[in-house]
Amino acid sequence: MAMQPLDISWLRGEYGGECYGFIYIRATPEQVVTRLGGRWEDFTPGPFPEDPDHYPLDGEPLGVTSIGEWTFVFDPDWLGTREEAIAQLSKGTRLVSQAALGIEDIDYFYWCEDGEIRFAWGDEDNYFVEIPDELADTMAEIDKLYPSFPRFYQGPAFLLVEHLTGIRATEQLLKGSTLMWGVVPEPAKS
Repeated sequence: MAMQPLDISWLRGEYGGECYGFIYIRATPEQVVTRLGGRWEDFTPGPFPEDPDHYPLDGEPLGVTSIGEWTFVFDPDWLGTREEAIAQLSKGTRLVSQAALGIEDIDYFYWCEDGEIRFAWGDEDNYFVEIPDELADTMAEIDKLYPSFPRFYQGPAFLLVEHLTGIRATEQLLKGSTLMWGVVPEPAKS
């Protein structure tokens, strides 16, 4: 099946000036919250935020929901870019993380398997040039769809998410989901 570009104009518009992060983990929401040190019983339901700075709870809670066999995490605080935290969270499973701060033209992308970062793309020292063999054909197809190769958050990241998870992160899917919102402890910084 050929890849098709995804309309993410809603995300660039509403979230263009703010940081957002999406994490996809093949596990249940309860398992993800527990792995992050949170208590599932402390999480309460709420909508996907219309504005990335307006959460249904005070502070910067995580929002989690299941999409098939995956848990989607709305991450307001760069958790998905903390390599030690996402590697630990991916133990025994697959994790894909994308984060962006559009106003600064900064974005990050990670693919982890069982505690190992297999591919990363991003600013500063997190930029990996080497593309793993498993992604070579997919990246070649993305290059054809985006010949000028825009920033990952402007489309390519969403196609990689779809390739690695099977999830097409559309506006309807995300905004139509009820997330469970709560706070987890800040991961230790190394």
